[in-house]
Amino acid sequence: MLSAREIWIDEKARRAGYESGAALASSHDLKGYRIEQLYRAATRELLDGLDDVTTLPKELRAALAAEGFTLDSVEPVVVQRSRDGQTSKGLFRLHDGNEVEAVLMEHHGERNTVCISSQAGCAYACTFCATGQAGFTRNLTATEIFDQARYFAKELARDGRKITNVVFMGQGEPFANFEAVMGAVALLNDPKGFGLGHRHITISTVGLVDKIDRFADERTQVNLAISLHAPTDATRSTIMPVNRKFSTAELMAAVARYIAKTNRKVFFEYVMLAGVNDSDAHARDLARLMKGPLYHVNLIPYNSTPDALLSDSDDERIWAFAKILEQLGTAVTVRTPMGRDIAAACGQLRAETQPRAKAS
Repeated sequence: MLSAREIWIDEKARRAGYESGAALASSHDLKGYRIEQLYRAATRELLDGLDDVTTLPKELRAALAAEGFTLDSVEPVVVQRSRDGQTSKGLFRLHDGNEVEAVLMEHHGERNTVCISSQAGCAYACTFCATGQAGFTRNLTATEIFDQARYFAKELARDGRKITNVVFMGQGEPFANFEAVMGAVALLNDPKGFGLGHRHITISTVGLVDKIDRFADERTQVNLAISLHAPTDATRSTIMPVNRKFSTAELMAAVARYIAKTNRKVFFEYVMLAGVNDSDAHARDLARLMKGPLYHVNLIPYNSTPDALLSDSDDERIWAFAKILEQLGTAVTVRTPMGRDIAAACGQLRAETQPRAKAS
């Protein structure tokens, strides 16, 4: 696999019309240290644009700018901040006009988590997800994924703060864009660049069994989260069409293989949908799937979307569900909702600006 710097310069060069970073370097007689200066300016120093990279000659900066070379591959269109000041959501436009979302959650105790997108839209059509309702457009590149985190890192840096965690839980299915996602992980992790530790990165999947096995072979310390949302095929197939390809049993077998190979905890995301997956029986069925100390369930209050026909479980039902899991020996956390007043659930802001993007 290419190094993080090579991934970055190749993608930025192609956006400027070159075949590769090597072609760009040859055209401008760029030595390796100049490429390193550009890379560090974007990923470590978090500079806004070429004009700020004063280590480069002014003439070189002007020449690169004239060709369309930029440090950013995403442009903020709408940025909203929640009333409590803890959540910011950005809608970003890509070079071809497609839009994706990312969310910054500022927790107490200096923990700042960014949720980023890996695709424009999503092909997996989960019934509770606004992104799935809009359909799939295209995969993002590694730098388009990384630059969402870069945007919020720049915002935090103005106050002397940093991103502490990144989760691939925005628009799209990360494992359906495996190579680019792993490239973005390399950019996030590179100690010579952004420098975020693997254990502070989480990738969430709807349950692509073959890619879970491939991810296990990566031998990375990046966290794995499974969007489970139902404990049986009968329920899961009604809200997650992917279950018709990879059954619950096949998914859990892949998780068991992953744990056996990596000895790493797996997190199971479970959005609470009233009358769909939140009964006592569902809780007991879920507990039976959670086979050991490396299985952890996150119960998620549902943020309804403009086109959804589903509704959220009330707090009493969520906590009763959690209590059953605890009594049956399952590690469980109830996630605190953040950013509901700014449509912070993945796909919601894009659904407001492009509610029928795939209807034509």
